Amino acid sequence: MSTAMERSPAPAPVEVPQFFVCPISLEVMRDPVTLSSGITYDRDSIERWVFTDGHGDCPVTKLPLGAGDLQEPTPNHTLRRLIQSWCAAHAVERFPTPRPPVDADRVAAILDAAARATKRGGGGGGGRPDEEELLAALRELADIVGESDRNRRCVETAPGAVEFLVSVLKNRAKKPLLAASQQEESAATSPEEAALSILHSLKPSEETLKRLLDSSDDLIDALASVLRWPSHRARTQGMHLLKAALAAAHPSRLATASADLIEAVVGVVATDMAAAAPPKAVKLALHVLCRLCPWGRNRIKAVEAGAMSALIELLLDQGCGNGGAGGGGKRAGELAAVAIDHLCGCAEGRQELVSHPAGLAAVARAATRLSSSPAGTESAVRALHAVARHAATPAVLQEMLAVGVVARLLFLVQAGAAGDRPRERAREMLKMHAKVWRGSPCLASHLASSYPC
Repeated sequence: MSTAMERSPAPAPVEVPQFFVCPISLEVMRDPVTLSSGITYDRDSIERWVFTDGHGDCPVTKLPLGAGDLQEPTPNHTLRRLIQSWCAAHAVERFPTPRPPVDADRVAAILDAAARATKRGGGGGGGRPDEEELLAALRELADIVGESDRNRRCVETAPGAVEFLVSVLKNRAKKPLLAASQQEESAATSPEEAALSILHSLKPSEETLKRLLDSSDDLIDALASVLRWPSHRARTQGMHLLKAALAAAHPSRLATASADLIEAVVGVVATDMAAAAPPKAVKLALHVLCRLCPWGRNRIKAVEAGAMSALIELLLDQGCGNGGAGGGGKRAGELAAVAIDHLCGCAEGRQELVSHPAGLAAVARAATRLSSSPAGTESAVRALHAVARHAATPAVLQEMLAVGVVARLLFLVQAGAAGDRPRERAREMLKMHAKVWRGSPCLASHLASSYPC
């Protein structure tokens, strides 16, 4: 009589033949391709090595790759059939025969069909049958881009492909404004949302972005429009692309950023933070603000768009322990401090900071709370220094005493953990206004006794 202890032994693990394994991924190859060096790799792995990581040599032999390797490595059909037969014989998951890689002609045909649908629809806003045809073409393009890095590169380099996707984005601005609920419903299936998703998946190279920026302002204008869409996902994707585009832009382009663009970026910070949305879009928007504010009159445009108030609210949100909600943690606090520092480079920014009921207190608290972020601490102290030097009215000096700014400056001087430059700026501020602050009853005795001479 059998017992529970009498069980059949576990099957021995199947040993995979070494020549079935990709040298890069160390997994069984699904779509083996052979390079001119004679080494065979899985297509996804070698394309990631070449197109994503930017290598130009064979990973095993270190020999330079030929032009054919970069354009279309040779499929190893014999090895693929051997792998499929071995999988079937050993009851291992059998990999389906891969589809042939897309070529430039196929991409051109899809783009041509999409362009015809757009023209028949009167620019993308016409009859529904044409919009459905455009959506079908965009979905096919999205499937191609999602298959492999090689396909992504093929679509990106196809003549006019990226430009067409940007033109589809701009069509959203021409459509009549819908109610928020209708916008949310239509965005999920709109050609504009599909085009944005494809552009985001493409991760356009710096060269492609520079070409788009040099040809016109369409890309920046289109992305500014995206930042006002109701979909949080769309705003995040748009902000990703905007950050990449501005990183590739010439300083002269940054200096002439439109008030509409800066207002849209500030709107993402304020809207997503207030809605406690996932923090990615907020952090991206802060990156963009920090990129734009040093140039031209952008800091004034940002102040007029309400940036200072939004940044202070973000710092307050961090101070209340809500960094995981819309704020995005210490990194967001650091970026907010850097942006506030930029805004305090103009009189309008300093005035907005001192006018906010919690502005000075929030920045001073950031100066001591961001101890693990030298850039954040230095930026917060520099913003306070700008106020102490250029906006130090008697009322402001008294407020700095009352809300604890002076006490925190003394802490920075005593602790020394923030670094030399913040400590020296804090000391300079304390000496600058020693007549008002040193003998104040607002300072605790132990702080007053350590006031620098």
